Amino acid sequence: MAVREIQTPLDETTIRSLRVGDEVFLSGILVTARDVAHKFMVEKKPAFLRPLLRGAALYHCGPVMRKERGRWKAVSAGPTTSIREEPYTADVIQNYRVRAIVGKGGMGPRTLEACRRFGAVYLHAVGGAAVTLAQRVVHVREVHMLEEFGMPEACWVFEVDNFPAVVTMDAAGASLHAEIAARSHTALERFLGRAIR
Repeated sequence: MAVREIQTPLDETTIRSLRVGDEVFLSGILVTARDVAHKFMVEKKPAFLRPLLRGAALYHCGPVMRKERGRWKAVSAGPTTSIREEPYTADVIQNYRVRAIVGKGGMGPRTLEACRRFGAVYLHAVGGAAVTLAQRVVHVREVHMLEEFGMPEACWVFEVDNFPAVVTMDAAGASLHAEIAARSHTALERFLGRAIR
């Protein structure tokens, strides 16, 4: 396990060098997207997002934003549960060449396979630290689909500095979430004294 500072745009070589358990501090562009945005990306394939997302990090986050003196400021920007985006994320990684997904709770086998094939990682951000993580947002560059989707579902383009996370799914096909689930299953069977499905 290593501590790494990474900067967007993220290249495939850097991403493939990361391993499960590595701590990372991400600087650069972090684009928020939740359920509505993922569905929009997969079904409508908006061209305006392609250059923005190529080599970028996509953040499963519904931020609370406030306008101060005509500029947007992130008040709260914690991760939301990522597994809801499992039906879409593999396609997003493939079609938009996103290099990092940031969220909480991990994702499933389809996303893990896309990470392996296309060179991406899943970064686990700390849940319950939304205000602290918002302080890593040094600038809000722009927002897309605010009127159409509303504040939490819009695509906010954040510039972040040393945003902390841990690699829990890597481009080599390892998943800390799958490993913990398997260990828990084994421990439960041992506790119950019988095999369970």
